[in-house]
Amino acid sequence: MTQPVSPSIVQGFYLAYVSRDAERMASFLDDDVEWLVTGPVDLLEYCGYRRGKDAVVDLYGRILPKLFEFRGFDPRDFLIDGDRAAVFGRISAVQRSTGRLISYMCAHFVRFQNDRVVSFASLTDSFDAAEQVLGHPIAQSSRDRTAFSEFGVVAV
Repeated sequence: MTQPVSPSIVQGFYLAYVSRDAERMASFLDDDVEWLVTGPVDLLEYCGYRRGKDAVVDLYGRILPKLFEFRGFDPRDFLIDGDRAAVFGRISAVQRSTGRLISYMCAHFVRFQNDRVVSFASLTDSFDAAEQVLGHPIAQSSRDRTAFSEFGVVAV
């Protein structure tokens, strides 16, 4: 049976997450943590799957700082249930190469074991993030634009 995670542990993890201090975050990570950020890896280098504390520390200590100046994480909804936490919020950062403010919604699903993060999955609004990083809208095929036109819906 899994042991529930305390709200103070979840809060501590998110304070470390927002600090963007890789070593501080590491204190909340299991050695074999699984970390997934959805999105187009070729365009958004921080996306993709990583396994292990060292890989996550590298992401937050080396990769992200060279790409973005983190501005904040605004959690809109927070839920803790047993050994899991779910958070819906907005991330904001300045893209270092262009100076553009990048801001997009994301949902985190985090599982804890023995007060350590063993699984982290971030579902990002990667279409919005990619358009902002590119600096222009992403063209959609004519098929996508018209596929649901009779219903007044655009497929994305």
